Amino acid sequence: MYSRKIGALPEVPSITTVIAQEKMDLDGWIGHMAATAVTQDERLGDAVGNSAKLKALARQASSAATQYRDAAAARGDRVHQYCEQIALRALGQSHQAAQAREALAENGEEAFAGRFDEWWDQYQVVPLAAEVTVWNHSIGYAGTLDLVATIGGRLCLIDYKTRGTDRDGHVKTLDPKVVMQLAAGAKAEEMVVDAAAGTWEPWKYSQDPMLLGVALGQTEVQTLMANPDVLPAYWSKFWSLRQVWGAGQRVQDAGVALRTIGPPDALSS
Repeated sequence: MYSRKIGALPEVPSITTVIAQEKMDLDGWIGHMAATAVTQDERLGDAVGNSAKLKALARQASSAATQYRDAAAARGDRVHQYCEQIALRALGQSHQAAQAREALAENGEEAFAGRFDEWWDQYQVVPLAAEVTVWNHSIGYAGTLDLVATIGGRLCLIDYKTRGTDRDGHVKTLDPKVVMQLAAGAKAEEMVVDAAAGTWEPWKYSQDPMLLGVALGQTEVQTLMANPDVLPAYWSKFWSLRQVWGAGQRVQDAGVALRTIGPPDALSS
């Protein structure tokens, strides 16, 4: 949820919250992660034939998917922090690029910084704004764009996604849902100027922007453009998911859904 200023009451859902209304079936992946955790546990051999030890391994393995998700999220935060600091440095603003790179190095993730630097130079990125919070009043949502920049003289709205590496050593490609995220960002009506004061201004980057999803990996970076032909369909889907979110809130606020009633009074004889 987003509010109009820091400390104010939340008013609208985030872009990612809206997109999350489309539930994903992760049962297979969760089961795979748990099974992998058990089979790769060095204590498995000693636990075979011992039900207590096997149960302990199973309990620990059951959280493997959650642990993986949390670790990936933390890694993504560190990589995004580095990307933001590089943009701030290029904008001539206060930055902590060195500290952000050190944080990656401490976690064995400095390769992400190296590949990002190569991409930044190769694409000759000229940043206009980093980590821009935007708002759409007409539909009712807000979100944050990773970067607004020009590349080759073309205005671009950019979303970074930290991705793993496949068996061939290539960065894993992006989920098409990123197109929904970019389309929603492109429909912004306002952008924040001062979050503490709650100051906003009209969105000024609507001049036919190119929407880019950038997959950041340790071996390479893949840059993908949202196909303009599919944007209306993805925007329509986002709009529909926003209606689902709104309906869910109305149901939640409506009160008790079911009430117990007793049998009718016995008929008088």
